Amino acid sequence: MNSSIEPPSSNASLVDFFTQFSDATYLYLLIITLLLFLSAFASGSESAFFSLKPKDNESIKNYSSARAQLIRELLAKPQELLATILIFNNFVNVGIVILSSFVLNDIFPSQEGFTLVRFVVEVIGITFVILLFGEVIPKIFANRNALNVTLLAAYPLNLIGKTPPISWLKHVLVWGTNFIQKLGNKGAAIDQNELEQAVALTKSESGSEEEQRILEGIVRFGKTEASQIMTPRVEVEDIDAADNFAEVLSKIIEVGFSRIPVFDQSPDNIIGILYIKDLLHHLGQPADFNWQQVLRKPYFVPENKKINDLLQEFRNMKMHMAVVVDEYGGASGIITLEDILEEIVGDITDEFDDTEVQYTKQADHIFVFEGRTSLNDLLKIIGEKHEQHIESARGEAETLGGLIIEVGGRILKNKESIQLGPLKFIVESSDKKRVKSVKVQLYE
Repeated sequence: MNSSIEPPSSNASLVDFFTQFSDATYLYLLIITLLLFLSAFASGSESAFFSLKPKDNESIKNYSSARAQLIRELLAKPQELLATILIFNNFVNVGIVILSSFVLNDIFPSQEGFTLVRFVVEVIGITFVILLFGEVIPKIFANRNALNVTLLAAYPLNLIGKTPPISWLKHVLVWGTNFIQKLGNKGAAIDQNELEQAVALTKSESGSEEEQRILEGIVRFGKTEASQIMTPRVEVEDIDAADNFAEVLSKIIEVGFSRIPVFDQSPDNIIGILYIKDLLHHLGQPADFNWQQVLRKPYFVPENKKINDLLQEFRNMKMHMAVVVDEYGGASGIITLEDILEEIVGDITDEFDDTEVQYTKQADHIFVFEGRTSLNDLLKIIGEKHEQHIESARGEAETLGGLIIEVGGRILKNKESIQLGPLKFIVESSDKKRVKSVKVQLYE
């Protein structure tokens, strides 16, 4: 007599089907359910411990309880913590698979011709159950309640990590990981695109736009060149070395800057930087006072100088300003410490800054900019997603007016336009020397 269990026929009820199971099958099903809870616990713990927000870490630091102290100890050794969770979770999942095979032996005996059905249930069904109830759902829940889950999981994980054979395997896994890392390339750098993708993944509803913008600024920081953020020479307030002292004082009061470049004969030839504080001891001097004696030596940098390197040089040399020069040695503009910091934290304004709006928005996708607007500032307004269209055509241009001239090959007249992908630039005002204002239309 065949003692195997037959699946329900059309005349058998579902109750009759389940009553045919052996006691061992019911025990296996109970153990599988418990193991699914343990798998969910392990997955949730992993997600909770490694997705704690800064404010959660601060809360844990401020707790004085033994549980908080234990969490701090676990987080202090992240490799061991992760190894404990992964080893435990794999043990649990393997147990689920093995016990499920015993249950399926009872439901789909191999000699009854259920080979294909059993294969589908065993491979697809069990995998789906483990992924859904042991991975996806607990990780989503733990990510949204990271601090609470961490507090609940601290003691069990500490106990699991000290229990053989997991405690033995944990140390072996950590040692093996460290050994492999030492064999690898220690100096391997993170690819710029990978870093940008990582920052993009940090976007969430809980994070502020300001925090996200700062992160994106940090990512772009390493590949931004001095020419991209400098103040163009035509906009630089400078002083002629031939001016007398009275004229210099008048210019200082007019512009309100603490450091002003000084040129000799041509703005291309910067011979020094005038620090206004250096003149404080000479305010009572006559108009013919030799003020040029207090000039400080200018610091010159090429247009392609990376601003992260320049920032380090500013720190080492205790400087706040550099003159950007082109390939022929002529001054292209100036760059300051404030310009560099603004690339990360955004605009820094003081009482001397012009806070007037430099563009007008005529419609959802129509803007009017001044021709001297830097391409960096333009992208901040119309969106960084248009950077590729501008970069492909900008050449040596640093301003919107320069871009129009670069693409058009000349100074375009009023109402003439150029097209760059979804961007249309229409000259609103220009003269023989420069493009004064430009209308920008976005075609999404």
